[in-house]
Amino acid sequence: MSGRPVKHSLTLRGHRTSVSLEDAFWREFRRIAEVRGQALNQLAAEIDATRGDIGLASAIRVFVLQDALSRKSP
Repeated sequence: MSGRPVKHSLTLRGHRTSVSLEDAFWREFRRIAEVRGQALNQLAAEIDATRGDIGLASAIRVFVLQDALSRKSP
């Protein structure tokens, strides 16, 4: 497992963009999309639409963290 960010291309509403995330975040982001029955690009577009003034990679990391915390036992 690499701690270095890995760049992947995504298509958001017809436009290509690159996002750099660590392997662990990519794996979990893909898992979340699969569980939701969504394409990765579709989920990324949803996050992009609500991210405000933070970068897309940061918004995805926060989304993944929030998902993990929501599944954590109290």
